[in-house]
Amino acid sequence: MAKKHLEQFKGQVMKAKGYKVNSHNPNDVKYEVANEQGVPLKKGYNGKLTSEQAGKVGGPIGGNMVKEMVRMAQEQMKRN
Repeated sequence: MAKKHLEQFKGQVMKAKGYKVNSHNPNDVKYEVANEQGVPLKKGYNGKLTSEQAGKVGGPIGGNMVKEMVRMAQEQMKRN
């Protein structure tokens, strides 16, 4: 259940950043980010990717998610 909510959150954050997000599979946004970064990410096994390539995909996604979580926490703290 938590994984599903996390993927939905990822989709919301990346959609707000201007990416096309598949509402049925928000995790697919990683392929758009990979394409944008020139990383040959494909469905299935990607064990041949370097850590640098993986970071080019995961960094923007995770970084934007963390920024949004911090913003949300700050907003909640202001209300309390």
